[in-house]
Amino acid sequence: MSSITIDGVRKRYDGDTGPIVAIDGVSIDVEDGEFLTIVGPSGSGKSTLLRMIAGLESITDGTIEIGDRVVNGVAPQDRGVAMVFQNYALYPHMSVRKNMSYGLKLTTDLSADEIDQRVQETAEMMGIGDLLEKKPTNLSGGQQQRVATGRAIVRQPNVFLFDEPLSNLDAKLRLHMRTELQRIQEDLGTTSVYVTHDQTEAMTMSDRIVILDGGTIQQVGTPAEVYARPTNQFVADFIGSPSMNFFDVERDGSRLLGSSFTYELSEESADRIGHSATTERLVLGIRPEHIEIDDSATEAISATLDVLEHEGSDNYLYLSDDHDEWTVRVDGQERYEPGTTLGFRLPEAHVHVFDGETGENLLVDGRTEQDPLTAT
Repeated sequence: MSSITIDGVRKRYDGDTGPIVAIDGVSIDVEDGEFLTIVGPSGSGKSTLLRMIAGLESITDGTIEIGDRVVNGVAPQDRGVAMVFQNYALYPHMSVRKNMSYGLKLTTDLSADEIDQRVQETAEMMGIGDLLEKKPTNLSGGQQQRVATGRAIVRQPNVFLFDEPLSNLDAKLRLHMRTELQRIQEDLGTTSVYVTHDQTEAMTMSDRIVILDGGTIQQVGTPAEVYARPTNQFVADFIGSPSMNFFDVERDGSRLLGSSFTYELSEESADRIGHSATTERLVLGIRPEHIEIDDSATEAISATLDVLEHEGSDNYLYLSDDHDEWTVRVDGQERYEPGTTLGFRLPEAHVHVFDGETGENLLVDGRTEQDPLTAT
């Protein structure tokens, strides 16, 4: 096992219209045995960064260390890493056994018996012991994913690298394989870097999450931290499903004036915003599960229910007035008729206020961590 130190890494491509910066000054310390997930929208640079760790992409500037060794310029096979790809990258003409053993034959001096024993043990761990003589074309997508993961495990690397390995699986199998990968990582304790565009994978599997956008880090933290304390509006919007509600407001002393509502801040929050904001133009944000339906509240905001979506344990209410649209998550037992006008309140403990110019979360220092899967 090894730690990973990424220090000021940049990746620049020479395009037809000038240089293209895919990764711009990224620095991350991955602890020994940690499961770190890199997440972001398409084009954010997450796969490029992973490929630089693997040695499949050159580094324009900065350094990458695995363990205590700088690996800039070190060949991929000599870095002590094993990578699982999105398309599995299995050899179609080889059996599962040969796919899993091929890398060991090329990069180690293990005997044939030792290689076979390691492959057999890993195949049993992955639940594919009875598939060793089959070829990839005769396997399901889930079985191929297990083979690809087993091929990485059998090498006993210092670092696992995963490039969206579950994206080709259906939803049910993807959920099952998330659990399997977590179990394997915990059993082996190998440092793992996992790239995905799926925030659910990131939130449920990770010790920490790195959120990238435009080749730069927006935030690094535990799933609970990035959910409850997003550093900026991009993170707040990207993390959480459905997305956080956002409303343009203007600050008037301790009041936030929206198109169809006025929100009164506490003195503490108003002071914090007043000292940090670069403009009077702000954005108020609150997650759907934190809005409280309450017709009796004196400060209640009201809107008309357009659509109710029932999703088992939860109902999602989509409301609107003449100016704004609101998404509210309530218990699945609560039912409301479309066309009904509902009053609701925004508890300040869950309200976020973002700078209209910089996008910075002006109240982040006042937030505490919450479990993103159980927050209410």
